[in-house]
Amino acid sequence: MEAFNNVIGAIGSFAWGPIMIALLFTTGLVLSIGTKIVQYRKLGYAFKLLFSKKYEGEGDISPFAALMTSLSATIGTGNIAGVATAIAIGGPGAVFWMWVTAVLGGATKFSEAVLAVKYRTTDEFGEKSGGPMYYASRGMEEKFGGNWKWLGALFALFAFVASFGIGNMVQSNSVADAVNQSIGLPHWITGIVVALATALVVIGGIKSIAKVAERIVPIMAIIYVAGSLWVIFANIEFLPRAFGWIFGNAFNGKAVGGGFLGTVVRMGVARGVFSNEAGLGSAPIAHAASKNNDPVRQGIIASLGSFLDTIVVCTMTALVIMISPLMTIGADGLMVVRDGLNGAALTTAAYNEALPGGFGQFIVSFGLIFFAYSTILTWYFYGYKSLEYLTNAKIASYYKWVWVVLVFVGATVPLSFVWNISDAFNGLMAIPNLVALIALSSVVFGMLREYEGKMKNVND
Repeated sequence: MEAFNNVIGAIGSFAWGPIMIALLFTTGLVLSIGTKIVQYRKLGYAFKLLFSKKYEGEGDISPFAALMTSLSATIGTGNIAGVATAIAIGGPGAVFWMWVTAVLGGATKFSEAVLAVKYRTTDEFGEKSGGPMYYASRGMEEKFGGNWKWLGALFALFAFVASFGIGNMVQSNSVADAVNQSIGLPHWITGIVVALATALVVIGGIKSIAKVAERIVPIMAIIYVAGSLWVIFANIEFLPRAFGWIFGNAFNGKAVGGGFLGTVVRMGVARGVFSNEAGLGSAPIAHAASKNNDPVRQGIIASLGSFLDTIVVCTMTALVIMISPLMTIGADGLMVVRDGLNGAALTTAAYNEALPGGFGQFIVSFGLIFFAYSTILTWYFYGYKSLEYLTNAKIASYYKWVWVVLVFVGATVPLSFVWNISDAFNGLMAIPNLVALIALSSVVFGMLREYEGKMKNVND
């Protein structure tokens, strides 16, 4: 068992190590240059498309619901615990590199969604199926010939294994911990409640999941951001100091405890990718179900994902932590985090320092519970579609019951091993996805040029 754990640890170290982070970063840079930074050129247009039904076509859910569904998987524990971990280990400068990752990740999300809609198929139940497993097989075969189904299967396998931990058991465990710390409710009771709540939604498939997501995600994000802004404006005099730390620490080569610049960059990029999942290939599975008559339009909408998840929500967490008295500069000039706090504990402590009567803990607990629950719902869909690709829709239909049982199990048992294996496979998902994205980048660039030319002629 120890040998197996060592193997999983080595895989995880590679999956989230310097080589993979560099590949994710480079892919985002290449796609940003090739699309002429479409994620920010079209930012206003993306919001306009988000609420328009003018261009709806074949599909299962609205473009807005598709974005909310993808966001329900990415706005989660990474926005609360992940940001705090990045700051605690990498220092405030890690936030800058999270921002850089989000800026480049917008182009990655755009490209993923474009390819997902272009190469999607219809399954036995009449639902749309798409994502990296389809553009890594159908797209590669169309452009290069030969049989590329193995590449799609590789992604589907990695995503299926990752879904059990990162999208299920780890999330239900986070909910159980948050509820136990807030009101003292036993883990097993929370496990039953969350499992039943999950069953009621996933039994209806993507349409049911999307209906819940398009209601929960905006509400939970607004409450979390509003609570964060309350803290920030109440301590506005410390805001310049926070930004000074972020930009000053991003390039000075020092992390918390005196680590090197590599630690700052690695923590920022890794936590940024973990938060918004740009390049991992999960989000395009949701966007493939969109009722959109043009892949480029859905890509423009999808590019909002990194902006909303990292630039908005993650930044709120980071600023609250850094305007709190928990972050100080020691006598040696290095950043110090009080009591060695890390993860969700650091975020909770920061909010509690700023808000009276334990209200800060309520905001963090609320965020963890609803962010994690929404993640469970969407990752069920990702796991289901991955299993469907590997088998068929009829076999995959039984997956929902296994999923519900594991939600309960995850809430009640220690998860260090589950976390390690799911974290490793979550990172491995990026390999086949990045191969396909780079190989098919010219397809994306060509479709974008054609779309913008067509829109220019319409406007003229």
